[in-house]
Amino acid sequence: MPGLLTDLPWNQTLGETIPPDTPHAVSVSLPTWKSNVAYEEGEQWVVDKMQCGYPRFFIHPLIESLAQAIVQRHSSLATDKAMLFPSKSCAVRCQEFLLKGNTNVEAAAIHILEFLPHSEKVAVTNKRVLPRVTAVVYPKELWPSAKSFWQHTGEGISSRRAEFCHRALEDGTLVEQSSVAQPMTPRMFKGPRRYQRPMSIDHGLSNGTNGYDTGDAKTASETGAPDSASFVEERFGRNLSTELAAQAKLAIRKRIAGSLTTDTDLPHSLHAPTDSAHERSRDVPGFSVDDVYLYSGGMNAIYNAHRSLMLSRGEKPSVMFGFPYVDTLKVLQKFGPGARFCGYGNAADLDDLERRLGSGERYLALFCEFPGNPLLRSPDLKRIRALADKYDFAVVVDETIGNFLNVHVLPYADVVVSSLTKIFSGDGNVMGGATILNPQSRYYKELRAVYDTEYEDNQFEGDSVCLERNSRDFVSRIHRIDNNAEVIADILHAHPAVKQVNYPKYGDTRQFYDVCRLPNGGFGGLLSATFHRMEDAQIFYDHLQTQKGPSLGTNFTLSSPFVILAHYTELDWAAQYGCEATLIRFSVGLEETEALKHVFDFALAAIPSQTS
Repeated sequence: MPGLLTDLPWNQTLGETIPPDTPHAVSVSLPTWKSNVAYEEGEQWVVDKMQCGYPRFFIHPLIESLAQAIVQRHSSLATDKAMLFPSKSCAVRCQEFLLKGNTNVEAAAIHILEFLPHSEKVAVTNKRVLPRVTAVVYPKELWPSAKSFWQHTGEGISSRRAEFCHRALEDGTLVEQSSVAQPMTPRMFKGPRRYQRPMSIDHGLSNGTNGYDTGDAKTASETGAPDSASFVEERFGRNLSTELAAQAKLAIRKRIAGSLTTDTDLPHSLHAPTDSAHERSRDVPGFSVDDVYLYSGGMNAIYNAHRSLMLSRGEKPSVMFGFPYVDTLKVLQKFGPGARFCGYGNAADLDDLERRLGSGERYLALFCEFPGNPLLRSPDLKRIRALADKYDFAVVVDETIGNFLNVHVLPYADVVVSSLTKIFSGDGNVMGGATILNPQSRYYKELRAVYDTEYEDNQFEGDSVCLERNSRDFVSRIHRIDNNAEVIADILHAHPAVKQVNYPKYGDTRQFYDVCRLPNGGFGGLLSATFHRMEDAQIFYDHLQTQKGPSLGTNFTLSSPFVILAHYTELDWAAQYGCEATLIRFSVGLEETEALKHVFDFALAAIPSQTS
């Protein structure tokens, strides 16, 4: 049976990019249960075929190629390696992390190299994206620590930036800083300049928005930057306009804020009147698009939210409430004074937390997901908010799974974070993240002061343009995905081989989801199911004719044995919180509903009937 299953056509894609033939894909095909286990165990028959992987877990070949070129040119030790970052401040944080975790290593062994445009070879204008990258060069034995920083913080560069900068390095337009006498590159403004001209969510472009002095809006033809997919993916390395990128970033932020619902080309959509019949906003007094910050990925938004809270309120432990996506807990544990883990995320956990708070324990913040990944349980945000107000801690909510077209969590949060890599983009070919500050938060003034001085817009311009284009139909996609996911959840829920379906519609946390559910909101596109028997889970997965790999929120259905991939070395620990090894996670897409039903019915029918 295993050999025959491997021969099935949909299982012959091991190691290929998801989506197929996509150079900047964020997922990779692991089409059989055996291949997922083998990947976790590092077996060569899987590892050697990997064309890519989820970007924080797998160094993209384009990034690795640039890192190797930098080491070859600028390191005297052939055994050195390099981690690449979009700014020096990110690199400094990596350097500090490596030194703190490897006290036996001399500081001089880890050094930072900044690469800037060559002023004599680049025609410097404010309308052209210029190459920049910073490298942390370190001894190869520190690779596990460097990889840990890369994975948990999301601070590393994207594959598009790597491709762009490597080309510039080869043609001499990107050089190491010491060879540039006087850098003549426009610096990325941050701090108070960003707020020189406050902007409501319905206003157009303004100076200083998210770090860019965008000036007056111009059409693509006026900037010489045609708005086409081929331009972005094939020609941005030479000609991408900073004005176009700044417009794309503003459009993304307005889309998140809620005022931009038009599906038209830039820059016309930025000035198009909002259709009041479809207007959706964050509906919080004082909220504006200036409260939305873009990041290079969702985990980078979480990492910087935690870092900013520590800078504004001092270093105190945090609370991770509910079984989390793995790296959120790691950020709280490794980049501060630690965390209290409330892994069940239920009333008993809140009772225990309230007792601790009542006895004098104090925390920086409580982090939670709404709903959680992969168990899709929803925290009691009303009670959490009441405890936070009484005992003075911040609430940070990751709304990636629910998404802000289905749920409205900002009134209960001080900070909302989201991964734009997921359903906001949908195409699975670009990374992005966002942080949203609640202007009604008691910490808002202090947090804004920190963001004024600390925030860097490190989202690469090529990624911004791609993300803006992908997200134009975000609103129209959600309803269809919500409907498909509910149909699949009901099919799985009715099958005897399925032990439990994890979905906001079911279970004892439905009431908490409904508190934040919008009038027209659904239950989201993510669900998971555990099986009574491991062999049934394996047979079902191998017969499932969907894309199969890590990540979620794609426009196509994407399945994964999530616990095997995320917690392979700690299966017993995960199981005690309900994350059993037989769990399969499904991110449901835009396929025709009947066709999708057939795919799941076919896989379920492959499970042998159990007779007593």
